[in-house]
Amino acid sequence: MGRSVILVEDEPNIAEAIRFLLQRDGWRVEVVTDGAAAMGAVLRAAPALVILDLMLPGQSGLDILTSLRGRRETAALPVLMLTAKGQGRDREAAERAGVSRFMTKPFSNSEIRAAVRDLALGGPDAEPAGDR
Repeated sequence: MGRSVILVEDEPNIAEAIRFLLQRDGWRVEVVTDGAAAMGAVLRAAPALVILDLMLPGQSGLDILTSLRGRRETAALPVLMLTAKGQGRDREAAERAGVSRFMTKPFSNSEIRAAVRDLALGGPDAEPAGDR
């Protein structure tokens, strides 16, 4: 797994901002812009974390999350779901499908960095092995 993240986000400005921020922190980030390509990217890369937009072309983030949870090799993979729609029913649906964390856009740089660190590395004080 290592320090890699799959970012499934179709909004170019958001994808670039998150990619830049995480790469500065030492993450390898693969951006996928179409929901239909997300599962293949995740299975190929075996990332430490998936950051998944809720509304995507090709396949919804909720459908992708359900597929991830339904496969043995990705059932426990941490998934951070992002959405511009902060409606309670979206959060509830994501939680029922097994999301690890749900974050509403807009979010701060520190929020996304903390969420990635917590989910992929096991907590706020965790450091990657290569950084110790």
